[in-house]
Amino acid sequence: MSTTAKCFTLILALLAAVTAHSDTTWLADADAQAIRSVIEAQLDAFSADDAEKAFSFASADIRDTFGTAEVFMAMVKLSYPVVYRPASVLFLEPERIDEEVIQPVQMSDADGALWLAMYRMQRQPDSSWRIGGCVLTSLAGSST
Repeated sequence: MSTTAKCFTLILALLAAVTAHSDTTWLADADAQAIRSVIEAQLDAFSADDAEKAFSFASADIRDTFGTAEVFMAMVKLSYPVVYRPASVLFLEPERIDEEVIQPVQMSDADGALWLAMYRMQRQPDSSWRIGGCVLTSLAGSST
């Protein structure tokens, strides 16, 4: 299966799972805040063009896939421009889908188009959180 097909399959699976199996009552406030802080820190690193710092918030699987911070940053710039430079960011309630934590974040781009970034979060052995992936979907409407 091609990389594009795998990504599309993941997007469909995540969106279907969010509507069918979400549960917002189980995540401790401290974990929800830690997850938000990781995403905010990565967005800040993108804003500062700090590839190494942005890459540090990715899970080991993501780091292994892209190999270097520069390759990762180039992918984000090309495939996730609204994540690279959001005009606005609104954190929604984190959700549990099966045993994973999904943090939905509504973003707008420079043209005012709305997007939903679904961050798949992974708890690390030291109890910290890292970003295990992000699925981006265009939303109808605009922020203006």
